[in-house]
Amino acid sequence: MDAPQSRTCQTPLYGWHVAHGAKMIDFAGWSMPVQYTSIIQEHEATRNSGGIADISHMGRLRFEGSGAAVFLAELLTRRVADMTLGQIRYSLVTNDSGGILDDVLVGYYHNAQGQPYYLVVVNACNRAKIVNWIRQHLPPERAEAPGQEVLFTDVTRLWAMLAIQGPRAIDLLQPLIDADLQSMKYYRGRQVRLLHPAASRQGGIVSRTGYTGEDGFELALGAQIAPAVWEVLIEMGGPLGIVPAGLGCRDTLRLEAGMPLYGHELCEKTHPFEAGLGFACHLAGYDFPGRDALREIAGQPLRRVRVGFQIDRRRPAREHCDVYHGDQKIGMTTSGTVSPTLKKPIAMGYVAPEFAAPGTELWIDVRGRKEPAHITDLPFYRRKNEKK
Repeated sequence: MDAPQSRTCQTPLYGWHVAHGAKMIDFAGWSMPVQYTSIIQEHEATRNSGGIADISHMGRLRFEGSGAAVFLAELLTRRVADMTLGQIRYSLVTNDSGGILDDVLVGYYHNAQGQPYYLVVVNACNRAKIVNWIRQHLPPERAEAPGQEVLFTDVTRLWAMLAIQGPRAIDLLQPLIDADLQSMKYYRGRQVRLLHPAASRQGGIVSRTGYTGEDGFELALGAQIAPAVWEVLIEMGGPLGIVPAGLGCRDTLRLEAGMPLYGHELCEKTHPFEAGLGFACHLAGYDFPGRDALREIAGQPLRRVRVGFQIDRRRPAREHCDVYHGDQKIGMTTSGTVSPTLKKPIAMGYVAPEFAAPGTELWIDVRGRKEPAHITDLPFYRRKNEKK
């Protein structure tokens, strides 16, 4: 993760969070709300109705120019050039040895003039690192041949980003957007107009994506109008049972959904195949950093795999708990909590492949005491009607 910053950044919604009693923490150099009421209440509201989260701390990086598609294809692990308008893909940025520098979302859009651009959303803790990595790989302007120009802009501070997640997300967001959200497919997005007077009919980008295991949307919009739009969403969401949601419940929600988190399940010493992210690596075609190393790794037996654990007693395992099969240490946890939905302790981590089968019984060392546990399928939670 990035080195601590000397000054804590504030999102455009910082004043609202403080004024409404949010518990604020320093997260990746940003002052962010961890909770407003309680993590469990916000978690359950998101599962049952909806939650609205400020995710403006996430990095937003824009790429334009005739050479943008090829540049990103030579930077990311997943194909970019064949993306259709409005398509979004989960991808990775890897170093030369195949280790994960970050996991990202890349979307393909057109601006108001019909000119194409790509938006890459990166983790807050990795933004400075990824921006530096990009600049190291950008071709010098004098070396750009006609038709290969790349314009890179970090728009993180110019925009805000909100996550509207939960079963009633469409009910809340649809009246504010000039697009049919019901017909929008998952991992799709588009430029929209915000219809409420508070937004002055300005534009934004809405995508059917999220990090909670629920249906929902993420909305990128101008930083100046974000506070007014946020207040409208909070006011309209109240009667629907939709509440503001902090980082605390976003962590329990993503863990129940079996989604990896950078700095926990993912890091530069982890490669995609052991993390279960081989689907995001296209090893034929464009040559991106780490491609040759990943080709070699793909042909070798895995040394460990990411799995889910269910602890059989009430004491939860957090990160960095050793995992045993009998007296043999076979792995370690990377995240853990008491699941508000399942009412039992769950965790994720890595074990040797021979112990990864669901139902395998083992022990987890929780603060010096071994607790019985077993391997379970991921995700721990799947919403109703979700495709497997």
